[in-house]
Amino acid sequence: MMNPSILMHPSKPFVSPLYSTPRTRTNVTESIAIEGRNLSYSVATRQGKTIPILRDCSLRIPSGQFWMLLGPNGCGKSTLLKILAGLLNPTIGSVHVKKPRSFVFQNPDHQVVMPTVEADVAFGLGKFNLTPDEVKSRVSKALDAVSMSKFMQRSVQTLSGGQKQRVAIAGALAEACKVLLLDELTTFLDENDQIGVIKAVRNSLNSSGDVTALWVTHRLEELEYADGAVYMEDGRVKMHGNAADIMDFIMTRQSAYIKEINS
Repeated sequence: MMNPSILMHPSKPFVSPLYSTPRTRTNVTESIAIEGRNLSYSVATRQGKTIPILRDCSLRIPSGQFWMLLGPNGCGKSTLLKILAGLLNPTIGSVHVKKPRSFVFQNPDHQVVMPTVEADVAFGLGKFNLTPDEVKSRVSKALDAVSMSKFMQRSVQTLSGGQKQRVAIAGALAEACKVLLLDELTTFLDENDQIGVIKAVRNSLNSSGDVTALWVTHRLEELEYADGAVYMEDGRVKMHGNAADIMDFIMTRQSAYIKEINS
């Protein structure tokens, strides 16, 4: 595993040619689930200074795929994800995300609130006009997608962190979301739970066919489960493409940095 801190000291930056220059607006097709164009986000300090968090970020993610958003700590990953979720408004730029969309928090205790697994997954379905049988069917299918069916009657308090994360994902799937936005779900988990949660997302996409997932992480080893990735540094999208190319790009930068400090 590469030390994430190494990514914070790159050599020359490379920007993937996601859009030609000058940029022109193209129609967003049904094959694109997530698109952000020229997104910038800044915050103002009490002293009246403006601090940029995101700088001219663009990305495009196809429907039905599992993508990862990665980069060193503090590079703007979570801020970008919250903009895509509609939790923050960009200072500049435009966003298109298929709806319904669901945001799954880093800490599952902020999202899993009902006493049992079944009740928690069903909780969000109260806003729909569903029969009891329809609710039961949705809950069952969602829990099956994340391999948690046998825990349906289990108390939430008895679950591990990874199991709680899978319940939170099931709740989003039960609401028939088209886009899952997942904020560093493995940060507080042990290795077994990490793999279990990643596989749950992968399996849920495979079983649904039309759900798209964007997963924020700083763990390079998680890239092997992804169809594509977006790599960020210093508030900017540096590269955007398939997971293997992103991995090669990062490893090349790591090697260049190690060679630089050794010389």
